[in-house]
Formats: sequence, C-alpha cells, structure tokens
Amino acid sequence: MNIKKLLVLISALIVVVAFVGCASQQEVAKSDNVIKIGASPVPHAEILEEIKPILKEQGIELEIIEFTDYVTPNLALDSKEIDANFFQHLPYLESFTRENNLKLSSIGNVHVEPLGLYSKKLGSIEELKDSAQIAIPNDPTNEGRALILLENNGLIKLKENSGLEATLKDIESNPKNIEFKEVEAAQLPRTLEDVDASVINTNYAIEAGLDLTKDALLSEGKESPYANILVVRPEDEKNENLIKVLKALQSDEVKSFIEKKYGGAVVPAF
Repeated sequence: MNIKKLLVLISALIVVVAFVGCASQQEVAKSDNVIKIGASPVPHAEILEEIKPILKEQGIELEIIEFTDYVTPNLALDSKEIDANFFQHLPYLESFTRENNLKLSSIGNVHVEPLGLYSKKLGSIEELKDSAQIAIPNDPTNEGRALILLENNGLIKLKENSGLEATLKDIESNPKNIEFKEVEAAQLPRTLEDVDASVINTNYAIEAGLDLTKDALLSEGKESPYANILVVRPEDEKNENLIKVLKALQSDEVKSFIEKKYGGAVVPAF
C-alpha cells in the first residue's frame, strides 16, 4: 500500500471514530434528559401525563412506568431501574424503607387521596350491624390509617399512643364486635361483594369506578397528613431535572387539573 492510500485510510478512520464519538455523546445527552418515573395508574400516572408538555418545553422527556402494587416501585427505584416514583405517602415510605433497609427520600408533596369506607350493602354508616365484616389494607401504615378513620367516627377505640402504625392488636374497644379482614390494598374493591364494608385507598377506589364524594360512607377530611410524594434516591435530591418534575407537579396547571378531574376525591397538597 503506498503512502497516499495509507493517508486516505487513516483519514477515513479518524472521521468514523469522530462520528461514533459524537453519536455516543448525543446518546448520553439524550439519556440524561429522559426521566423514568414509576407510578400507580390512577391518579398518579394521569397527573404525570398532564405535565409531559410542561417538561418537554424544558427539554425533558418523561417516561411513565406503571405499577399496580405498593412494593415494586420502591425496589425498582432503589435498584436504579427508575429515577423516581410517585405513588405513596410519607408514613408508608418511612415504614417501607425501615423494614427493607433502603434509603429513599421525598422531595415534595403533590396531593392527598382521602381514605374512604365503601359498601355495596349499606346505604349509610348507621346501618352497620353488630359483628359486621370490614376489610382494611394489610400494609402497616394504611392499616393504621384505616383504623384511625374508624376510630374518628366512633366505631372503635384504639389504645392511647398507638400512633399511625396501629394494628388490630391496638384496638382497645370494639362495641359492635366488628370482624376485620386484612387484605392487600389493590384487592380491596373486590371485597365489596363479600364483606359489609371496605376501607379503600382512593387510587384503587377510582380505578373501581367509586366516587369518594358520592359513594363513601366515611372519609378522611382534607386535612389528612397523608400527602402523596415524589420520591428519589438520596443522591438525587438536588437533581435539576427531578426538581423540574416536582415544580411541574406543583404547578397551577396541575392544581386546576386535579380539582376538575377528581372533584374532591383527590386534593392538591401544595
């Protein structure tokens, strides 16, 4: 091979390497602006869909990964399969991370989903008979939350200082001898055919076609401390793109969307 041909070949190789390097940099830049967030289908994923155009204007592509349980989204975040999650309240996050030895952080509140007691057999709470069966969530914080709802409405009395993570063992007085069934939160709407009433998380109630303001026999007030939060890994608490996601979730546009879409079943918490 003569010198001229060798120089041409070397030049071609340099161009190819430069092109590949440029393409790789573009891919890195593109992936840096893709944010993957794990969310429950309703209302979390619906709210996230609403902020996609807001983020797109800022150069951020939002990818929503839907989960139908309360365990996988935190495990997926910890293992870096997603960049953030949006499905839970702070008491649940604190309980879950403590029990599973994880380090995850909330960077802000978005909305409250008031817990409700629903029934297909009762027209009002006054119709609840002795020895009635009530289904409640079986995860620690939502079970305590359900029991507090029932206590606040005079159906049971909990031991003093039982706290947000109260369990059936903390029931001090049960004048109606209510029989409680502990059920996975996602399955609670299905129990309505079998029990007298069920305490159901609003996201699952909405999926089942239940309206908190019309169908619930009892519900938490808007002052509920269980605000749903945007959760990240500790090292990403100040990540600029994730802060932009939070600001979009706390925008006037989202507040208006929540109020119009859910009519009081979901309440802005910012």
